[in-house]
Amino acid sequence: MNEFLEKEFYHNTVESWLFALLIMAGAYVISKFLYWFFKNIIKKISGRTESKLDDIIIDMIEEPIMLAVVIGGFWYGTKQLEIPGNGQNILTHIFYIVITFDVAWLITRTFDSIITQYFVPLAEKTENQLDDQILPIIQKSLKIVIWIIAIVVGLNNAGYNVGTLLAGLGIGGLAFAMAAKDSVSNLFGGITVLMDKPFKVGDRIIVGGFDGNVVEIGMRSTRLKTLAGRIVTIPNKIFTDSNIENVTSEPSRRIVLKLSLVYGTTPEKMEEAVLILENINLKSENTEQVTSISFDSFSSYSLDITFIYFIIKEKDVYKTQTEINTKILKEFEQNGLEFAFPTQIIYSK
Repeated sequence: MNEFLEKEFYHNTVESWLFALLIMAGAYVISKFLYWFFKNIIKKISGRTESKLDDIIIDMIEEPIMLAVVIGGFWYGTKQLEIPGNGQNILTHIFYIVITFDVAWLITRTFDSIITQYFVPLAEKTENQLDDQILPIIQKSLKIVIWIIAIVVGLNNAGYNVGTLLAGLGIGGLAFAMAAKDSVSNLFGGITVLMDKPFKVGDRIIVGGFDGNVVEIGMRSTRLKTLAGRIVTIPNKIFTDSNIENVTSEPSRRIVLKLSLVYGTTPEKMEEAVLILENINLKSENTEQVTSISFDSFSSYSLDITFIYFIIKEKDVYKTQTEINTKILKEFEQNGLEFAFPTQIIYSK
């Protein structure tokens, strides 16, 4: 038996191989025990407390700690072996990198869970949409920063020249920033929209030649549903460079109506027409009492009346216009008021 244990395979005796494997297997068994211990004892104890923070932390550190035990066991096991050349240093460098990534994984999991459990519900309760849009960006940015730090620390501990790497990243970052210029403009445009609030979801706006209702405000783009029912995606940088007309924010809709009567209409009939228009506006439940009516011009073929009225906010604009126009048509016809149309009189001898 001793002879078998003393036999060498790949620069190590059978006994060394078995001892290294025993350490690795022991580390795996310990990780499984830790999993059982966390699940059946620690989690039950934390579940009795009123705070959710301890539950979150325990749930998040459970798997990274198990992985760290397995990594440590494999690393310590390989330390018992004679590895030719530079193999041991390479394994040590790999261990430093992997354990650093494991720590980064633990930190990002913990922060991500805390933000999701605590800050997201708070943001959802507020009426302001800015925090709803900014919070995911902060969450992702935090992850990126942690992983960048982990990569730098891991490579530095592994003996690599991080300064040269950072210089290369700086040049690459500059090139990336130039390429992502439009994306950054859209991002800041989205932040501007959320902070200045020139419009909100559901508002009807006119911008860049598009007229429609806002259905979604994102960090990079905003979606409108046009009056034709089509969805238009507009880059947010447009809102920083263009005039935005918020139709919904108007206190009331101003309607200007030009009515043309024939030249045969008497002065008395013109006055009657003005009174009819005043009464139609007063009797309507959808219009404001304030109105402007004037017999304002003698055109080439008609006597013109300008009728300006205001539709109350939140009232249906198209139904109100139909109602007003139909009443004008009926009452003008009943009172012998004739509408003009382009005519030409030809005298012949």
